[in-house]
Amino acid sequence: MSTCFTHCKGVQENQVSETYQKVIVVPPGNFLQNFVGKYDENLKLLEETFKISLSNRGNEFTLQGEEENVSLVERIVEELASLAAQGYFIGSGDIQAAIRIISQDSHAHLTDVYLQSIQVSSRKSGVNPKSLVQKQYIEAMKKYDLVFAIGPAGTGKTYLAMAMAIAALQQKECSRIILTRPAVEAGERLGFLPGDMFEKVNPYLRPLYDALYDMLDIDRARKLIERGLIEIAPIAFMRGRTLNDSFIILDEAQNTTAEQMKMFLTRLGYNSQAVVTGDITQIDLPADRTSGLKHVQTILKDIEGIKFVYFSKKDVVRHKLVQDIVDAYDRADARKKNHAPAESA
Repeated sequence: MSTCFTHCKGVQENQVSETYQKVIVVPPGNFLQNFVGKYDENLKLLEETFKISLSNRGNEFTLQGEEENVSLVERIVEELASLAAQGYFIGSGDIQAAIRIISQDSHAHLTDVYLQSIQVSSRKSGVNPKSLVQKQYIEAMKKYDLVFAIGPAGTGKTYLAMAMAIAALQQKECSRIILTRPAVEAGERLGFLPGDMFEKVNPYLRPLYDALYDMLDIDRARKLIERGLIEIAPIAFMRGRTLNDSFIILDEAQNTTAEQMKMFLTRLGYNSQAVVTGDITQIDLPADRTSGLKHVQTILKDIEGIKFVYFSKKDVVRHKLVQDIVDAYDRADARKKNHAPAESA
């Protein structure tokens, strides 16, 4: 990739400011298409995030703005192009992830983040972290036997845990995967659903199946489930068991009670690892029940060998609207708290 540099001065609103200009040449083909994005969405995101202007002729892009910001955009392209040259497929989502990472930490190196790739299948590309906290999360799961991932929807908590579990099973680091979550609908009320117990709880476990099928071929995943190498069950089914040589994921843990959380954590056996994920702003338990995920933060925070990883709305890696929705709800909650009547003495 070639660059050229021009220094000029511009006057805006009676103030003299310096404008820097660089021309970058983006590799053609898929990289160029994904760099631009659908309806130029990535170019618009670059302009908005780094306060620069962008114009192009083919794969030649002219960047104008403050020198530091222009240089950051140039570095994003250079590092992603380097990864592409090493065989990594750089999709549009990777461009957006790179923008997110560099905007959070201008000193971050994308290669350090992307090299944390989790290989879940020989037929599919690896699962890469899309934010700095996701990178820290992957590193924590490689180091600690018990990891808590807490944060809003869309931050990759469950998806990355699933990827690590599948990779561990493929590499024979464990003999089975156990996926569990509480079956909660405004409390544990399953009686109104038709069918036997499996049919009653299956809708609550659907998100775990979705993540599994996204990483493995459906036939392969079903065979692993039929052989008992992957087990998906509600948390109530964990009682009385000792889970040896297993990778265990407890999803939606904010909807466990304190008693259920204690029961789950004490199931951990030899050569086993557990990852607990949840969003403490989305608790569906009755008001008189304490969330096990909230409770556990206070009593396990100082225990060696346990790691808490906290995500924020900045780490949302789903559709951009998801982050906007999270922001809107945060603002609504803040307004509600500010206008709440003061408690009487």
